[in-house]
Amino acid sequence: MGAPAPQPPYEALLERARALTTGPRRVLGLTGPPGAGKSTLAARLVADLGPRRAVLVPMDGFHLANRVLDALGRRDRKGAPDTFDASGYVALLRRLRPGAEDGAEDGAEDVVHAPEFRRDLDEPVGSALPVPREVPLVVTEGNYLLLREGPWAALEGLLDETWYVAPDERLRIERLVARHEEFGRTPEQARAWALGSDGANAAVVAASAHRADLLVDPG
Repeated sequence: MGAPAPQPPYEALLERARALTTGPRRVLGLTGPPGAGKSTLAARLVADLGPRRAVLVPMDGFHLANRVLDALGRRDRKGAPDTFDASGYVALLRRLRPGAEDGAEDGAEDVVHAPEFRRDLDEPVGSALPVPREVPLVVTEGNYLLLREGPWAALEGLLDETWYVAPDERLRIERLVARHEEFGRTPEQARAWALGSDGANAAVVAASAHRADLLVDPG
C-alpha cells in the first residue's frame, strides 16, 4: 500500500463501502488512535448500508477479561496491544472471510457469533454479535488493524480495505476524556488516562498509518 490520500466527505465514504457489498463477502477495517471516532463512523456506515448489506464486528470484543489482566499485571495498561486476544481476533476474521484459509468453503457457517465489548461492564461479552452468512460486508474497527508485530501480523491479507481515521488531535483528546468520565473516572483520572496509557497506544497506532488504503478525517 502507498501513502494514503485524504478522503472527501462522508457520502463518498459510504459509496466506497457500498461498492464492497457486491460479490463475495469482504471485510472493511477502520483503524486509528483511541478516540479517533472509529466506532461512530463504523456504526454510521453499517446503519446506512442496512442489515442485509453490512454488519459491525469491533476488535474490542477481544479485550482480555479484567481478571486475566490483573493476573498478568497489565490492568493499568488496558488497551495496549498485549491486552487483547489478538490470535482470537485473527481466527474470527478467518471464519468471516471466505477463502482466508486454504480449503475454506465459502459460507460454511450459516451464522458466526462474534464477541462485543460492553463499556458499562468494562468487559467483553462472548457470542453477542451474530453475522449471518448472507451479509456481504463485515465492518470491523479497532486500534491495531495495521500493526505488524506479534500475533497482529497475521491480520495482513484478511482486510480487503483499511481506512485510517485521523481527527484533529485536540478533539480526539476531548472525546477520550469525556468517554472516561462517562464511565466513572474523575476529570483528573480521565485526563491522566487519555494522555498516559491512551497516549502511548496512540503513538503505536500512528506508526502504522502509512499502511492504510485511505486517510479519513471524520470532522
